[in-house]
Amino acid sequence: MTIYHLSTECYPVAKVGGLADVVGALPKYQNKIEGIYAKVVMPWYNKPFVHEHDFDVVFDGFIHQGQNMLQVQVLKEKSKELGFELFLVRIPGLLDRDNPYGYQDESYQFLGFQHGILHWLSAMQIRPDVLHCHDYHTGLVPFMVENCAEFSFLKGVKTIGTIHNGEYQGMMSWEMVRYMPDFDGYKWGLLDWSGLINPLASMIKCCHAFTAVSGGYLDELFTSFHGLENLVRQEFSKSFGIINGIDTEVWNPETDPMLDFNFNKKNAVKTKKKNKESLCKEYNLNPDLPLFAFIGRFATEKGADLLPDVVWRSITESSGSLNIIILGSGNPQLENRLRELDNVYINFALDLGYKEHLSHKIYASADFLLMPSRVEPCGLNQMYAMRYGTIPVVRYIGGLRDTVQDISTGGAGLNFTNAGTDDVIHSMERATAIYGNKTLMKNLVLANMNFDFAWEKSAQIYIDLYKN
Repeated sequence: MTIYHLSTECYPVAKVGGLADVVGALPKYQNKIEGIYAKVVMPWYNKPFVHEHDFDVVFDGFIHQGQNMLQVQVLKEKSKELGFELFLVRIPGLLDRDNPYGYQDESYQFLGFQHGILHWLSAMQIRPDVLHCHDYHTGLVPFMVENCAEFSFLKGVKTIGTIHNGEYQGMMSWEMVRYMPDFDGYKWGLLDWSGLINPLASMIKCCHAFTAVSGGYLDELFTSFHGLENLVRQEFSKSFGIINGIDTEVWNPETDPMLDFNFNKKNAVKTKKKNKESLCKEYNLNPDLPLFAFIGRFATEKGADLLPDVVWRSITESSGSLNIIILGSGNPQLENRLRELDNVYINFALDLGYKEHLSHKIYASADFLLMPSRVEPCGLNQMYAMRYGTIPVVRYIGGLRDTVQDISTGGAGLNFTNAGTDDVIHSMERATAIYGNKTLMKNLVLANMNFDFAWEKSAQIYIDLYKN
């Protein structure tokens, strides 16, 4: 069985969030299953990975988007060191940019990506068993495969859609239809939702099955989906909640090259302390105090807007008896507020930007990880933290609900109900009290490291779905 994963992100080629981690790992683990050949297709970006690896041009052609004729190149990475075949779609001026997102012509950009993929497959007579479409950026593929005459060779190919984050749906005006490949006009309803072209809605309507990245998140979509609640309820029979996994080869504290000191379950407590001392020295923090960490985008859905008040209140109300380190970026106003706090409090450290190596060091050093998310479809950060013996302090929502149970109910983490400063502060007070109990801390560190979030199980569930 041959599966093509279509995505705008894939670690380590280009990463903005968890989508990249999933697409960079799931195909690798699927390929470990006998008879499965999983590949990844994504846009070409001006990124170090692209310039540091060798590629073959396996296709060079042209597509028409409206009155525009665009060159489409497909490049195949030679080494296959990622554990799967990687194909990059390059369209000069459109898919040759520095970053995946943030451009005013994103709708046109993603239309070109999807059109280019299907044109290549059709022209080269490549017919996969499954096209696995990740998020709205590839959400029009199921419609195009079945309804665009240009891709008649692909008609009938099974399509699976995965919703990584339903907050983003890719809505565009109907003026953009002139840039799509020709299709029968009476099929317009498969694209439309509330008077706009909605790629995510179209994916749900047209794919053979769709998944959410956790069972908890799928449940939430039935009642809170930014206007698509009725649609997902109508199509519930082809919906599945499949929890993400993590790449335990990349995220392995015993072999992780990004750590100052590697460790396993036998020496976790002692060696985590050494990592913590190293990190605290770098950021002028006291290693004897409990260390709380936040890692992620400064987005409202992540609860990042709560961080300034959490930093201020937790440090002042505890009389400086804890440390906080934050790694992230994304909101200039929030960044400025955190900078001001960084200049005031010696118990607070801030590092702005996306730094993969530093995230690994923080997971290996922190005592607690804060995730005050308003929306968390799956969440990978809590799984990384648990793998490294760091106790997750999370809001009880979405995938966090599926992966982190409170110590009061036999779990090894801390849950809170509301995405508000009071709830976060209360959970931090509970965590600080736990920190003072060395035996309990040791047990929680080891309990978290014992959880198995490897991709093998979920990869097999996806294969079973493809075969169904």
